[in-house]
Amino acid sequence: MSYAEDVAASTEWEAVSSATHHDPHSVLGAHAHQDAADRTVTVIRVRRPLASEVAAVFDDGTRLELSHAAHGIWEGQHVGPPLPYRVATRYADHAETVVGDPYRHRPTLGDLDLHLIAEGRHERLWEALGAHPRTSEGEPGVSFAVWAPNATALRVVGDHNDWNGEAHAMRSMGVSGVWELFIPDLSVGTRYKYQIRTRDGAWILKADPMALAAEVPPDTASVVTSSSYAWSDGAWMTRRAATHAVAQPLSIYELHVGSWRSGLGYRELAGPLIDHVTAAGFTHVEFMPLAEHPFGGSWGYQVSGYYAPTSRFGSPDDLRYLIDRLHQAGIGVIMDWVPGHFPKDAFALARFDGQPLYEHPDPRRGEHQDWGTLIFDYGRPEVRGFLVANALYWLREFHVDGLRVDAVASMLYLDYSREAGQWEPNIHGGRENLEAIRFLQEVNATAYRLHPGIMMIAEESTSFPGVTAPTDHAGLGFGFKWNMGWMNDSLQYISRDPMYRSHHEGEMTFSFVYAFGENYLLPISHDEVVHGKGSLLTKMPGDHWHKLANTRAYLAYMWGHPGKNLLFMGQEFGQLAEWSESRELDWWLLDQPSHLQLQDFVGAMNRTYRAQAPLWARDNDGSSFHRLGAPNWNPSVIAFERRDDHGGRLVVVSNFAGVEHAGYRLELPREGVWQEVLNTDAAEYGGRGSGNLGMVFASADEGAAPTAAVTLPALSTLWLRHQPEPHVPTVSHG
Repeated sequence: MSYAEDVAASTEWEAVSSATHHDPHSVLGAHAHQDAADRTVTVIRVRRPLASEVAAVFDDGTRLELSHAAHGIWEGQHVGPPLPYRVATRYADHAETVVGDPYRHRPTLGDLDLHLIAEGRHERLWEALGAHPRTSEGEPGVSFAVWAPNATALRVVGDHNDWNGEAHAMRSMGVSGVWELFIPDLSVGTRYKYQIRTRDGAWILKADPMALAAEVPPDTASVVTSSSYAWSDGAWMTRRAATHAVAQPLSIYELHVGSWRSGLGYRELAGPLIDHVTAAGFTHVEFMPLAEHPFGGSWGYQVSGYYAPTSRFGSPDDLRYLIDRLHQAGIGVIMDWVPGHFPKDAFALARFDGQPLYEHPDPRRGEHQDWGTLIFDYGRPEVRGFLVANALYWLREFHVDGLRVDAVASMLYLDYSREAGQWEPNIHGGRENLEAIRFLQEVNATAYRLHPGIMMIAEESTSFPGVTAPTDHAGLGFGFKWNMGWMNDSLQYISRDPMYRSHHEGEMTFSFVYAFGENYLLPISHDEVVHGKGSLLTKMPGDHWHKLANTRAYLAYMWGHPGKNLLFMGQEFGQLAEWSESRELDWWLLDQPSHLQLQDFVGAMNRTYRAQAPLWARDNDGSSFHRLGAPNWNPSVIAFERRDDHGGRLVVVSNFAGVEHAGYRLELPREGVWQEVLNTDAAEYGGRGSGNLGMVFASADEGAAPTAAVTLPALSTLWLRHQPEPHVPTVSHG
C-alpha cells in the first residue's frame, strides 16, 4: 500500500470510527477475499472504542479473538466464507456482553424498492422505509430505513444506545437518497430518532417520517411497533367493495376524539360511540385527523407523523380495534387527511436533512401564508410517493372507508391567500398548481383502483371544475366534494329572523342551480361552530323553543336536499356552547327534555332518510329532482321532489316562516295519497303537534297539475312519500 493509500485508508477508518462515514459497512462487518494461496479468508471488523477485549462468537460457540487495529476498530480473520456471529465485548472492570453486529447484515431493501421509491411509485412505502421488527439472516432485530438525500452521515439514536448514535451509523444506498441499518436485539417499544449530519457539518435530530408510532406529545420520539391485530370485519369489507357510495345513503357524524367524551382512549371509545351513533342513525363517523401532531390546538391539522396514529388515545392496534368494532356494528369510518401542509417544528419534516426536502424550496410555493406552515413539494417524485402511499396506508392498514382531504383549495392555486408578487405562476403563466393537481389525480385514481368502494372527499371551497369528475376525463377524481356554497348561504338564511326570510329565498334555493354539477356532500362541520360562530342551535333566531324548531326544520331540509350529509358532534342534541377541543361536549344537556327530543328527532330523521331511497339513490342525477310551486306561492315555503330508480317519489316542503299555513295549496307531482313520513313539528320532537294526520291527498282538475291542501306548521319541514295505491280508510262498526 502506498503512502497516499495508507493515508486514505486511515482517514476512512477515522470517519467510520466517528460515525461520519456514508458507508460504514464497507469497513465494518465481515469481508471475504482470496489470499495468496487462493483460499477464501474472511476479515471481521467491529467498532469498540475503549474496549479491553473483543471477540467474534460463532453459532457453534467458537470464538475469534479480535485485535485493536486503529481508531477503536478491532479486526481478526478466519479461513472460510463469512459465518453468522455475535460480538463479545469486555470493558475494564465490567462483565462481558454479547450482542449482534449490525454491520454483518445485508440491506433489508432491494433494488426494486429503491427504484420505486425514486420514481414515487412505491405503493407500500411504509413496508420499505421506517422501523420494522424482523429477522435478518437468522437474527431478530429492527431494520431502519429513511430517505435523506442531502445528509452526509446518518445515525440511529435511541433507548438502545443511550441516545448516542456513534455505534449505529447507517449506510447510504447510493443515488436513491435512502439510508439503511439493521440493528439486532431491538424490539417493539424502542424509542428512537435519526441523527442527521447536514451538508454544513451540523448534526440535527429528527423523528422518523415513516414512524408507525410515536411518543405521547409533547414528547417527540418515534417508537418501534408492529401489529398483531386480527380483523373481524370481513363481511363489511366485502359489502363495501361491491357498492358505490354515490348511490348509497350517507349521513356522517363528524367528531373530535379528545373532546367527544374526555378521558376515553380508542378502545374505551368503541362502546359508547357505537351506542350513540346507532341511536342517532348515522351511517358513518368522520374522525378529525388522527395522525400524530405536536399541538393539540391544531385539532390534528398540523401533522408531524403521517404514518403514526396519535398516541394520545392508545396504540395503533387500539385504533384498529375501534374501527373494527364500528364496522361490525354497521358503521363506516372516514378520516380527515392533511396532505396540504405541515408544521415547521424542528423535530419533524421541516428541512428534514438540513435542506428543503418535503417542502417546496421556493417560499412562494413552500410556505403557507395563513397558517405559518410549509407546503409539500408535489413535483418531487419521492414526496408525491410519500403522500400517495400514506393515503393507501390508512385505507389498507386501518380499513378506513374514506379520506376527507383537507384544504384542497389551498393546494390547487398558487396564489391562494397571496397578494400580487407573492406567488409564482405555473409554466403556462396561470395560477393553478399543476403539480398538486397531478398529485390529487394520482392519489384518487390509485386509491379507488386498489380499494374499490372507498370514498375520497374534497374539502374544496372554490369553483374549480371537475373536482368529482374521473381523472380520465381531466377531473380530479374525488368521489365527493363538500358543498361550501350551500353551507354558507343556508346558514346565513336560517340565522335571519323569519319575518325577513321571504326577501332572501335565493340563499336557500340558489344551490339548486348547481346541485348536480359535482357529487356534493352538505357539511355542517366543526369549522362552523368555533371562533365566535356559536353552535348550530345558537345561530337560530328567537327563544329556546323557536331555536329548536328552526334547527329541526333546517336539518330536515338539509337531509332532503340533493347531496349527502355531515353534522358535527353535539349539534344532534343542541349543544349550546361553541366547540372547544379542550373540553368534552355538554352531555348534561340531555337531562333536559327539549335537548333529548332534538336528539330523538335526529335519530328518527336519519332512520327515515335511510329507508327512503328517493333521498339518496340518485344524488348525482339532475333528472331525479324537481322544484315544486303552488297556486298561492310563498317565498318562505320551499318545496321540491326527489325520485329514485324504481318509481319512488318523495316531496320535501319547508315552511321557514314564523306562522303556520293551514290549507296551503301545494303542487304535487302525482295524484293520490302522500304519506307524511316526517314532520319536524311533531310533539314527540318538541313541536306543537300540528300537521296532516299522517297524510295528504292530491287531486287535479282536468288539464291542471295535482295539488293538495296541506297544513304547514310554522318553522317546519315535512317529508311526503307518494303511495302508489289510493288509501281507502277502513270503517269499523264494532
